Amino acid sequence: MEETESIYGAYKETLPLVMDYIAGMIRTINERAVEDTGHPVYEHLIYRIKSDSSMRDKCIKKGLPPSPESALLKIHDAIGIRVVTGFVDDIHAMIRYLKSMSGCRVVTEKDYIRNSKPNGYRSYHMILEFTVPFEDVLGNNPGHYFAEIQLRTIAMDSWASLEHELKYKQQIGNEKMIVSELKRVADELASCDISMQTIREMIRAQ
Repeated sequence: MEETESIYGAYKETLPLVMDYIAGMIRTINERAVEDTGHPVYEHLIYRIKSDSSMRDKCIKKGLPPSPESALLKIHDAIGIRVVTGFVDDIHAMIRYLKSMSGCRVVTEKDYIRNSKPNGYRSYHMILEFTVPFEDVLGNNPGHYFAEIQLRTIAMDSWASLEHELKYKQQIGNEKMIVSELKRVADELASCDISMQTIREMIRAQ
């Protein structure tokens, strides 16, 4: 059986290099935060490249040809990065650090922390365009690549993982009850995040 060519074409091997380069820039932010404040600005950094099948499906859903140009220029989440922080204020600090980075441009922002989704989902989403020392799909070098950044607290991330498991679980009999419980827990966790933030501020004020 003939192997299907990657939707990323000649840039399939470049994408992991770009992802690692961007992750390195974000790690530098954490190092800078420790130097400036004595504390890291995030706890975990998780990243991935969208699979060929997922990207093909997204192209088709958007009415785009499944090509490298569509995957890397028209769609902006081939590279996905999740930044997990300890506290809500750290999310806002991370946003400021990201916006101050050289070679980084904000394309879009969506604040699902202040304006949570109806199911209780909370996170801060950004699409960023990075200038990197690799050729892009238009043949530019330095090139331009997009990445979707999701910023969450540990509590938000735990909730999102559980909600994701529910979303892809087949034949669940008590789904309405679980959805209702998830929404309740999401609100409780949001309250806990605020309380934890307040306690940290009290400790640091001593």
